[in-house]
Amino acid sequence: MKLRSPKLRLPRRRRSRLLAGAAALAVVAGAGTWTAAASGGEPPVHRQDRTVEMPGAGIDTSYFTAGGGGKRPAVLLGHGFGGSKDDVRAQAEQLARDGYAVLTWSARGFGRSGGQIGLNDPEHEVKDVSRLVDWLAQQPEVRLDGNGDPRVGVAGASYGGAISLLAAGYDRRIDAIAPQITYWNLADSLFPQGVFKKLWAGLFFTTGSADGMQPGALPTGSPGAAAAPGSSETATACARFQPELCAMYERVAVAGKPDAEARALLERRSPSAVGGRIKAPTLIVQGQEDSLFPLDQADAMAKAIAANGAPVSVDWAAGGHDGGMRESGRVEARVAAWFDRYLKDDRGADTGPAFRVSRSGGISSTDGAVQLRGASGERYPGLTSGPREFALSGREQNFANPAGGAPPALSSLPGIGGQLAAFGAGLSLDFPGQNARFESQPLTEEVRITGTPAVTLSVRSTAADGSAVLFGKLYDVGPDGRQAVLPSQLVAPVRVENAQQGATVELRLPAVDHAVEAGHRLRLVVAATDLGYASPAAPATYTVTAQGALAVPVADGVRTASAGLPAWTWGLPLGAALLAAALLGIRRTGREGAGARGGGPQPDPALAGVPLEITGLTKRYAGAQDRYAVRDLSFRVEKGQVLGLLGPNGAGKTTTLRMLMGLISPDAGEVRVFGHAVRAGAPVLSRVGAFVEGAGFLPHLSGRANLELYWQATGRPAGDAHMAEALEIAGLGDALERAVRTYSQGMRQRLAIAQAMLGMPDLLILDEPTNGLDPPQIREMRDVMIRYAAGGRTVIVSSHLLSEVEQSCTHLVVMDRGRLVQAGEVAEITGGGDVLLVTLAEPVDEVVVGKVAALEGVGSVAAADDGLLVRLEGATAAGLIAELVRLEVPVSAVGPHRRLEDAFLTLIGGAA
Repeated sequence: MKLRSPKLRLPRRRRSRLLAGAAALAVVAGAGTWTAAASGGEPPVHRQDRTVEMPGAGIDTSYFTAGGGGKRPAVLLGHGFGGSKDDVRAQAEQLARDGYAVLTWSARGFGRSGGQIGLNDPEHEVKDVSRLVDWLAQQPEVRLDGNGDPRVGVAGASYGGAISLLAAGYDRRIDAIAPQITYWNLADSLFPQGVFKKLWAGLFFTTGSADGMQPGALPTGSPGAAAAPGSSETATACARFQPELCAMYERVAVAGKPDAEARALLERRSPSAVGGRIKAPTLIVQGQEDSLFPLDQADAMAKAIAANGAPVSVDWAAGGHDGGMRESGRVEARVAAWFDRYLKDDRGADTGPAFRVSRSGGISSTDGAVQLRGASGERYPGLTSGPREFALSGREQNFANPAGGAPPALSSLPGIGGQLAAFGAGLSLDFPGQNARFESQPLTEEVRITGTPAVTLSVRSTAADGSAVLFGKLYDVGPDGRQAVLPSQLVAPVRVENAQQGATVELRLPAVDHAVEAGHRLRLVVAATDLGYASPAAPATYTVTAQGALAVPVADGVRTASAGLPAWTWGLPLGAALLAAALLGIRRTGREGAGARGGGPQPDPALAGVPLEITGLTKRYAGAQDRYAVRDLSFRVEKGQVLGLLGPNGAGKTTTLRMLMGLISPDAGEVRVFGHAVRAGAPVLSRVGAFVEGAGFLPHLSGRANLELYWQATGRPAGDAHMAEALEIAGLGDALERAVRTYSQGMRQRLAIAQAMLGMPDLLILDEPTNGLDPPQIREMRDVMIRYAAGGRTVIVSSHLLSEVEQSCTHLVVMDRGRLVQAGEVAEITGGGDVLLVTLAEPVDEVVVGKVAALEGVGSVAAADDGLLVRLEGATAAGLIAELVRLEVPVSAVGPHRRLEDAFLTLIGGAA
């Protein structure tokens, strides 16, 4: 059946406005319709893909619905810079199941959409959103507030977060928005205090994918490899942008500082330009580890929108553009609740506090560095609440701005700075002679900084124009003077003009939420250079004095939630107590190790986005010098893959998984998870969920109580468990309330898998997950793995059911006798041209099989149901046929094989 897209019809009053002097908005024929399977009682999600023709560009869209009839609100989901609609597909499907009609789209210049990148140009990208709202108003299942006015919300991160704000400012039909890790004023973000943020700007304009849409991943291209402004490489990359944006970037990059025209160009495309018009209820989520769009951007949008009378909640989440969004599950759940309240009019929906901040202490469920615990307040305190003053020692100090601004000091690196800091591997570096330092006395009690510290500086400059560019950092310094922590690796720049005879400037340091322990000191560093920013090329000497005290904001009304173990935990059987002790031990290791340096292999920043890389892994059998369980094993697993680990009994699969989890140590080689070397108690292991060789449950407790106890023992916030999702996966129904001792083996298996998925870990390991499951449950588990990886996570599954592996896995690693036999995509292994199925007219004996195996260029031969599987190692198909005819083998057909079972038997020589 050939699918056709209906013509897009607009209300008459909007049609006249949109079509005046422009091409009509239309849908390209040939749209497809898909249905995504759902587990348990969830309705399936229907997806329709369309290309919508808009003035100057075709926009690629996907429309998601689920459930039966009835009107429902709509949600538009935007993606981040450098991405496409595919990046928000998982969230769209979940919102569809929650009762929304969801439309995703690839912005101009990204994905399969046409046009040029306009950085959310009101005349292009913003009008595109309004046209999509027009389209939603015509869909029969979408709830309307009036003619041509659908009940609709907009959400997105980074680039997509900005478009949600702009859409609400330009289109009054937008009823609620949820911008995440985004900007209020793009000029202030790229030119803070008149200083050019050269690294981030270079990543935007020279690669077109500065990773605003995938916060935390290493940006495309390295800063040091960025093309020089005006080069052909820059021109080629910049061709994806509107010409005026290219010209602006190249002009500023050459000058090393912004001009008034550049600021005006970016400000016109910023939400701040229409701040007075945004009156939709707004949930603002901003990352604490973000050198691109720091917390002051969220502060500005919160104040402006609240002044319009709109409901506003502010959420400072863990992560950001430099630290990865470590709370994506929690944030998506809060966005859904926000829309439930303001789009569905569900007054019982819990939209959360007016202000929430994620605080550290222990092991995080998603980034492996620290535990995250929520703190909240009944009102948003802003960045300067309840300031406390600390006197700073340090006389007037002179330091140099080196010629060419090199070597530069180092604070954060785009995409990875916050991640390295979270793991105790911060890269902050200040060169002697290029900075001034001022310190407080040791604190007599703990002080929690929540907001922007500030200090007044007196500055003199010997530069010809009397200017100075300074960079301020605030360190937390331990009692020994060596344990210095720069919260989130953030630095604040400031440009000082007319300082020949001296000038006074207020230095507003980066906004943070950070606890300074009693006995620690605050150290203010004022530097002349920073790698992320442009500094004056001419050498100069700066003289700086700290005038007055350092003002530190303290939000006393923000309280941290407790996360202790309940008293009855200690009455549990020995096994549970040992489990809790082990988990808490890992938690302490994570806390204590986070600040340590040199305590093991350092993280590899190049692998920060790689879920797993195994190199030269070797493990001998106990007491044996020449017998290996695993030998020289190397392979790599990427995000979004479902990898099947295959091999006969004794191949070394389980030993490999145990080393991957840090349960046993290799004799040689290395396992790295997201760039971190794995060893017993490694903090990064909290990013790994695993079901290996069964799980131990307390038989007298219910299934639900066992899961809750396990999560409580980790010390992580209950909201991070994603308990509802895990229970839906378990599919145990009423049995969840029964004692585990009444469970069948299959029920225990499903409960164990749900436990492994608690917290939605980035890397999920399942060893024989289908043992004890009946065929319908096996099919359900297959769908679970596929959906889990579709959200950007990774699954490794070891299974003996080859048919299930073939249907659920995207990639395979085949092992035999501890060694790697083959690795690659499933389609490559099952349908590769190097393995042929020789169909025989009649059976042949072992002598003939031996003759075929002995042919030159033949790697192995294995018997199959209807012939022989022949793996070629140099021979061609035509040459093989000629040799078979010569040997008088009764050949009836020769062709590539297609079954994983056949490929598996061929690869291991039929030994399984």
